[in-house]
Amino acid sequence: MQYTDHTYRASIKSVECYNTTKPGSFPIIQLRSNEQITLAFDDLEGRSRNYYYTIEHCDAQWNTSRLSPAEYLQGFMEDRIMDYNYSSGTVQKYIHYEVKLPNQNLSPKLPGNYLLKVYEDNDQSKLIITRRIYVTGSATGISAEVVPSNNVTLRLRNQKLNFQVSYGGLNVQNPYNDIKVVVMQNGRPETMQLNTKPTFIRGNQLIYNDYNINDFAGGNEFRHFDTRTLKLNSERIARIFKDTANTVLLLGDESRNQNAYLFQYDINGSFYVINQDGRDARTDADYAYVFFNLSASSVPSKGDIYLTGKFNNYELTEAGKLVFDASRNQYTAHALLKQGVYDYQYVWINSDTKKPDSQPLEGSYFETENDYQLLVYYRPPGSRWEELIGYKVVNTKR
Repeated sequence: MQYTDHTYRASIKSVECYNTTKPGSFPIIQLRSNEQITLAFDDLEGRSRNYYYTIEHCDAQWNTSRLSPAEYLQGFMEDRIMDYNYSSGTVQKYIHYEVKLPNQNLSPKLPGNYLLKVYEDNDQSKLIITRRIYVTGSATGISAEVVPSNNVTLRLRNQKLNFQVSYGGLNVQNPYNDIKVVVMQNGRPETMQLNTKPTFIRGNQLIYNDYNINDFAGGNEFRHFDTRTLKLNSERIARIFKDTANTVLLLGDESRNQNAYLFQYDINGSFYVINQDGRDARTDADYAYVFFNLSASSVPSKGDIYLTGKFNNYELTEAGKLVFDASRNQYTAHALLKQGVYDYQYVWINSDTKKPDSQPLEGSYFETENDYQLLVYYRPPGSRWEELIGYKVVNTKR
């Protein structure tokens, strides 16, 4: 089991996990509120299965808290997913599963990080999906601003986050040990920076503005395409073929590592399942093989290219690795995706350093619009766990 967002079976597609009030949103809810998290996914094998789910409490760095489920759960320790429907009028047959939590059968008692696990036949060794979700209290105040990097050579490419945390009312015996702050860019765990010590303390305020911390590559706006309809070519679509399977060819991509920033709208790497030609995208949106192609003329030598986005959890796997087509002098890849709007980008891995980096193909600019999530964790005196006590999202344009 991996304590991260991961799908363990190839037949499971279009996994969505978000605050129910807004599809595609960060999966966080307020403890003891009316908010819920929605988990939805499709099983392409086409026959109903007995899927169960539970949640496990974790610390700020996503290690298990080693608590008994009775300490952090109320209701049952696990529950079966009963809400499922068969696809209707689609070439690709599938079953759509959905669950909302907290619910009357299972809900958390403590704030904190939780790993949501879905598994088959009430057997946790048969894992299907794991997703990170967040349950927060409201014991802190957070203020933040985005500024250019303090490093002069990075000022045109990086975005630095300075922020303050107010913890009045909490029993904090040692602010340097009891409070941690996690910062992420666009909800992506691989961008996480952990702040364990403030730069300095002013009364009950913790100030984080050190020269070297929370300095992020701004990146670029994500590339995107639109398959809300398969009846005509929409934005970024070159051709659509419909036969025993739907096939979508995208327009060719070029490197965007240029001298100047160019604004374009994106959804910060996320995706939305939408079908303009149907009534309920959950069950009447079809699947299509989407083909990507990247010009080789601007690709660095000695390395590999991967296709990433929230649709594949930003994972660098063989399924997302681009293959060089010598006849067309292009790198190509394909993915089976449900109808909707998708963001994606290309990541380069140097053969020598083995370090993933999107900048060689996408560029990096201070002007790029990004969301930054700030999560404040607190270990109460004498406790064996860490609680999530504050959350704030900061947008670079607002």
